[in-house]
Amino acid sequence: MTSHLLTGLRPYGEDPTDILITDGTIAAIGPQARADAPEGTTTHDLAGLVALPGLVDIHTHLREPGGESAETIFSGTRAAAVGGYTAVFAMANTDPVQDSAGVVEQVLRLGRQAGWVDVHPVGAVSAGLRGEQLSEMGAMAASEARVRVFSDDGKCVWDPVLMRRALEYVKAFDGVIAQHAQDPRLTEGAQMHEGALSAELGLRGWPAVAEESIIARDVLLAEHVGSRLHVCHVSTAGSVEIIRWAKSRGIQVTAEVTPHHLLLTDELARTYSPLYKVNPPLRTSGDVEALREALADGTIDVVGTDHAPHPVEDKDCEWAAGAFGMTGLETALSVLIETMISTGRMSWRDLARAMSEVPARIGSLEDQGRGIEVGAPANLTVVDPEVRRTVDGAAQWTHSTNTPYAGMELPGQVKATFLHGRPTVLEGLPVERDA
Repeated sequence: MTSHLLTGLRPYGEDPTDILITDGTIAAIGPQARADAPEGTTTHDLAGLVALPGLVDIHTHLREPGGESAETIFSGTRAAAVGGYTAVFAMANTDPVQDSAGVVEQVLRLGRQAGWVDVHPVGAVSAGLRGEQLSEMGAMAASEARVRVFSDDGKCVWDPVLMRRALEYVKAFDGVIAQHAQDPRLTEGAQMHEGALSAELGLRGWPAVAEESIIARDVLLAEHVGSRLHVCHVSTAGSVEIIRWAKSRGIQVTAEVTPHHLLLTDELARTYSPLYKVNPPLRTSGDVEALREALADGTIDVVGTDHAPHPVEDKDCEWAAGAFGMTGLETALSVLIETMISTGRMSWRDLARAMSEVPARIGSLEDQGRGIEVGAPANLTVVDPEVRRTVDGAAQWTHSTNTPYAGMELPGQVKATFLHGRPTVLEGLPVERDA
C-alpha cells in the first residue's frame, strides 16, 4: 500500500485541510486524513497552497512520431506534468499521421512508458490530413487507445460533405469532431490578423471571417445531424457570438480558448519576431476582452494550450519564414491566474471546471477531471498562486524554447502534481517514476 498525506492544502482556494491518498485514490479529507494515515505514509507539507483536480489539456502537440527535433512524448508530457497536467490529448498531425489504429496505439504506448501524464491520442478526421476521405475512425475508436476526439488540427476540414460525414460517423461511439476553423481560401499566405496593423506592417492579413464562417457552417451541420462539435482555439469576438447563438439553440457545441489568445494581442507583431506568429493569429484587444468574458460566462467551455513546439531554426528567422505556433503547457495555469483569477473574473472552482472537469468530459475520460472528494482518483495539482516568476524559455522542460512569454513576469507556480496517487512533480521539479 502506497500512501501520501498532503497537509494544509486549500482545495479550490478554500479552507485549509488535509488529504490522504492511498493506492491512487483520495481516501480521506479533513481530520480523518491524519487519523487514517497508515504506517509508512509519506507526508507532504503544502500549507496554504491551492489544490485543484489535475489539469486536462484537450489540445496538445507532442510531435512524436516524426517531429522529435521539436518535442518527444517524454519531453512534452514531462513539461505537462510541471505545468500541473495529469492528462493531455495529443493532436494527430504527426508523421505518420495518427489516422489508423496502429499509430494511435503507438502514441498511447509511448505515453504510458513516459509515465508523466495520461496521453490520449486524437485521431485524424481525414486520411493523411488531406481532407479527401475519412480516416479509419471506427478502428481507432475500437482500438486500445479508445479514441473519442478526432481533428485535422493545423488544417481545416474544409469540405462540408466530408465534415458532415465525419459528424455522422462519430455518433456511433459518442465521439466528437474538433475543428480547426480556418477557410483556406480566405487565409492563403496570411501572416497575422487582418486589420489596420497588418496593412501598416505590410503583412498579409488573416481575416476574422475566415474563422467565423467555418464555425457558422459547422454548428449548423452539427445541429442537422445531431452530433457533437468542438471548436478549437476560438480567437475572435464574432466567433464567440456565433457559439453563444448555437448554444442558445441547444446545438451540441463546445469551444476552447488558448492562454495566449487571452493575454496577447496583434500589437506584438510590431516586433516581427516569429515567437508571436501563431494560427489562428493573435487578435485585437477587443477580441481578447470578448474571449475573457466568454470563458467567464461559460460560452467558451475550456482552455486548451495548443502547445506547439518547434525547433530553434523554425523560429529564429524572419517573420515570413517562421513557423506558426507557441509552447504553452508550463505557462497555461500562470496565464489563467493572471487574466482570470487575479482579475476576479473566475474563481478557482471556475478554473477547475475550464481546465480539468469539462475537458475530461468532452474527451470521455472517466478517471480524470473528477472533483476533490473521497473516492475520486488522486489526480491533483498543487499551486502556489502568490509566487511571481520571470519566464525563461531555455529553462523550461519542453524540448523547444518558442514561448511568447519569455521575459514576462507571471504569477503562480505548480509545486506538486499527483498522477493516480503518484507524485510526478514535487517542489516544482519533475519526479522520475522510479524515484
